[in-house]
Amino acid sequence: MNFDRTRKPSFAILLLISVNFLFCSLQSCVSPKSIVYFQSDSLRYSVDSIRQSYTPTIQPNDLLSIVVGSLNPESDVIFNVPNQYTTSAMRYGNTGGGSGQSLGYLVDSDGNIEMPIVGKIRIQDLKTQIAADTIRRRLLTVLREPTVTMRSLNFKVSVLGEVSKPAIYVIPDEKITLPEVLSLAGDLTIYGRRDNVTVIREENGLREFAKVDLTSRDIFSSPYYYLHKNDVVYIEPVEARTTFTDRRLQLLPLFISIVSTVGLIAINLTR
Repeated sequence: MNFDRTRKPSFAILLLISVNFLFCSLQSCVSPKSIVYFQSDSLRYSVDSIRQSYTPTIQPNDLLSIVVGSLNPESDVIFNVPNQYTTSAMRYGNTGGGSGQSLGYLVDSDGNIEMPIVGKIRIQDLKTQIAADTIRRRLLTVLREPTVTMRSLNFKVSVLGEVSKPAIYVIPDEKITLPEVLSLAGDLTIYGRRDNVTVIREENGLREFAKVDLTSRDIFSSPYYYLHKNDVVYIEPVEARTTFTDRRLQLLPLFISIVSTVGLIAINLTR
């Protein structure tokens, strides 16, 4: 009996050592400094001027919610029919959940929208506020004191890579920053490279590939701080991520071997 009691603790120690060895082998270190945002060499309080925000203009294939009001509510209905099913799109959210297609006024290839009674109205290259006023003035011919509220329904930003919730995000107020959209995506995972974020932008027939460093405060003065419509944000993994995955596959046979060996020793010690 004394022999068994001395062997059982040895088995427990052996098992603990084996598990610790495997755990340590599977770990890959990520430097704390590499995951801290907005770092600065100065520890002092600082105030910086705010970069002017990006204001988009209306382009062909934009989908718009145009809500018309006036002193003739009965007459307003005909102009608001295309907006009946846009409620779900008028909030921050991603399009990965299978939500239905949003309806609205589509800007055609010539930069026009077509509204009941008043016909085509050209609004290409206008900001939404100016476009809304342009429509309001056209409606003066058929409505008493009309008001027009306009929003974009397809201002989207795609977030890919090492984030918690990669998806296409719909931005209802047409203004969002890179940190804000990453917050919508649940932040970067521990394995996302914060110092080498890629922003892909297509405008004026050109495709740009920009690199942004989120660990530096210089991000606030970057032209990619405010995201544009249809921007794609890609977070690449750190090297430790791929190393960790490869190492798990490489050490799986070793883990099985250790467990089998420890199991055999346990059987022999308990006989």
